[in-house]
Amino acid sequence: MQGNKKSSNVVWHHATVTRVRREELNGHRSVILWFTGLSGAGKSTLAHAVEEQLHQRRCRTFVFDGDNVRHGLCSDLGFSAEDREENIRRVGEMAKLFLEAGVISLTAFISPFRSDRERVRSLVPHGDFLEIYCRCPLEVCEARDVKGLYKRARAGEIKDFTGISSPYEEPEVPELVVDTGNLPLEESVNQVLDLLEERGIIASAR
Repeated sequence: MQGNKKSSNVVWHHATVTRVRREELNGHRSVILWFTGLSGAGKSTLAHAVEEQLHQRRCRTFVFDGDNVRHGLCSDLGFSAEDREENIRRVGEMAKLFLEAGVISLTAFISPFRSDRERVRSLVPHGDFLEIYCRCPLEVCEARDVKGLYKRARAGEIKDFTGISSPYEEPEVPELVVDTGNLPLEESVNQVLDLLEERGIIASAR
């Protein structure tokens, strides 16, 4: 499940249109914004709100949403530790391709295990993976219970549910921690945009 090549008869083809040229055409750098946190922490909401603001700035973007990806690319996977690992591996490889395409990719996945997140980080050059921890206490996420999943998990209807019957490993040194349990959405979005401006990914709006 680690994506090792099963054939040695493959050779990497070097394109003439490079990432740098694509970024120049787009007018901004590409990067992977990796939103992680418990279910109900606001990852997807924040990722899509950030994308909206970037789109208004004429940036090329794409959001990889955890649920959406499991409708297609990862529809064959469950929620065992092994399947979660493979889910993140596939998304990481896809985000890496979007990085080369010059696109700002925003991924909204619980991605509960540090090792999986660090594996994705290791796929790309230093500074191209920005881990954004949507910090929200379990009791707040459970009170929101947007999809009714916590209630089902407490009732034993959902196995391996992060925060209840499966662990969530908080990021140790993320590029950004957003207090999504307390901050208004607009302020959370501004924190992400400020990070992108500070890193030189996008031009300052001020």
